Amino acid sequence: MRTVTVLYFAWIRERMGCSEERLSLDDEIVTLDDLIDHLKARDERGAEAFENRMLVRAGLDQDHASLDTAIGDAREIAFFPPVTGG
Repeated sequence: MRTVTVLYFAWIRERMGCSEERLSLDDEIVTLDDLIDHLKARDERGAEAFENRMLVRAGLDQDHASLDTAIGDAREIAFFPPVTGG
């Protein structure tokens, strides 16, 4: 089991009801997709925040990552909506 800090931004933060939390991850949680599945199953807030994972972007230790990326030894995971500029 490993412990990570999970950060939530924008409407994901609003739906989760917090900006960050410390989570202990079981060995079955290997990828960011696995973590999203865990958060969705954990409670209504997670189910709502991650209802459409196509609208979620992620970062591992402040580097952008696709949802099929292995978490590995990351200390920080961030979830945020797509960002546009202009």
